[in-house]
Amino acid sequence: MKTKNRSLASLAAILCVLPLVCGAQSEEDVDASAETSYDGIVLVEKSEFASVWAKPGVDTERYTKILPVGVDFHYRDVPEAPRTDRGRRDSGTQEFPIGETSRARLEENMSEVFLEELGKTDNFTITDEPGRDVVLVIGGLYDVVSNVPPDNIGMSRIVLSRVGTATLVLQLEDSTSREVLARAVERRSADPVFAQESNRVTNTAEVRRLARTWARMLRNGLDAWHDSGGSVN
Repeated sequence: MKTKNRSLASLAAILCVLPLVCGAQSEEDVDASAETSYDGIVLVEKSEFASVWAKPGVDTERYTKILPVGVDFHYRDVPEAPRTDRGRRDSGTQEFPIGETSRARLEENMSEVFLEELGKTDNFTITDEPGRDVVLVIGGLYDVVSNVPPDNIGMSRIVLSRVGTATLVLQLEDSTSREVLARAVERRSADPVFAQESNRVTNTAEVRRLARTWARMLRNGLDAWHDSGGSVN
């Protein structure tokens, strides 16, 4: 199973999926582990996210508003789990497809929590219009995989130590020029503190807890970026 320790080089293709990030460059042109990226942003030495790049020399204090573009969701193509002659699911299966209802619930919870946290920043207000003082916040959730069986056929109780895993890619852009100002990448799992019985309530709570963790990291990162004066280290 892939975890948050996935190498940065393997995320190059993920970065190229974001709108206007890679332009016409091919995946071979992108070195996701480089200290300076292909689009001129520089690896930050210390950050809450696993990896952060930022453009040096930006007048960050000029930005006083954020325009959230939303979160784009991309799911891993997972085949249906094989079943026995009695209709029971193979107990060795660890990853499961995510149905439309579960996808909608995940997307709603993620978006709701991120908007709540963005509203708590110290240096920005939320707007719905671009401008010289506005920074776009573009989010993408990639390679989303679920460890929750879609039903309980042949099972009376399911206990999970992991609900699912995804890679979060966040990008800050100038809202008028679309210049890339910063990018953050991290793969993380929704892991209960203790293994717990799987149901809609507990699974949703874990998804929201992961969303809250990421959203607070984004909020703190935005405030730190604003106060940095364009310094990346």
